[in-house]
Amino acid sequence: MKKLYRPKIRVVFSVIVLFLICLASCKSKIKKEHIRIKKTARVEHLPFFNEKTFTPHWITPGSDQEKAFHKIPDFSLTNQLGETITQKTFDEKIVVVDFFFTSCPGICLKMTNNMIKIQEEFKDDLELLILSHSVTPSIDSVSVLKDYASKYGIIDNKWHLVTGDREEIYSLGRDHYFVENDLGEPKNLDDFLHTENFLLIDKNKHIRGIYNGLNRSSIAQLIVDIKALKKESI
Repeated sequence: MKKLYRPKIRVVFSVIVLFLICLASCKSKIKKEHIRIKKTARVEHLPFFNEKTFTPHWITPGSDQEKAFHKIPDFSLTNQLGETITQKTFDEKIVVVDFFFTSCPGICLKMTNNMIKIQEEFKDDLELLILSHSVTPSIDSVSVLKDYASKYGIIDNKWHLVTGDREEIYSLGRDHYFVENDLGEPKNLDDFLHTENFLLIDKNKHIRGIYNGLNRSSIAQLIVDIKALKKESI
């Protein structure tokens, strides 16, 4: 009886092992498929934005409506190398934009660390640049920005940290990038500008996305949207 019983046990055991291997394989395939889906764009074309509520406008890229849509105006600021930075610096570039200050003890460091992820993801991509505006330009001189860049591994000419005229920077942030969320509360130059938002700007200077610079899933979506925008411009 024992000689007959042991083979049966081995057969049952082999069937169970085979079942567990198949189950693990199926789970692995499902997980990989889930990851693949998450890396695709949400829509055929990213929306366009032109005001503080960030209501999406579904416009066909290259259309007359797109050409007449809100654009970020020209500016003249100075980066960590002491170079003058204007819109010409970003001609034919996709740009990720934010506002920060080097002495920020809280969220700015988290924002910088998340922006570093963007820098690393597109480090060798000549189409993608990063632009960070100091909201304390009287403190964040060229030398201070240079030290900050060195401290956090910011790549010169890939990621521009800029200082300049406070009024110009605040006007860009509030009137053109629409970065502050406290709608309904008028602000003037004396009111401090600070936001955790990242913005995605296309090659034609249009706002194509807004993202929480402190949120991991939002940063992941930004990376996906940058890749979608690159395909759109081909």
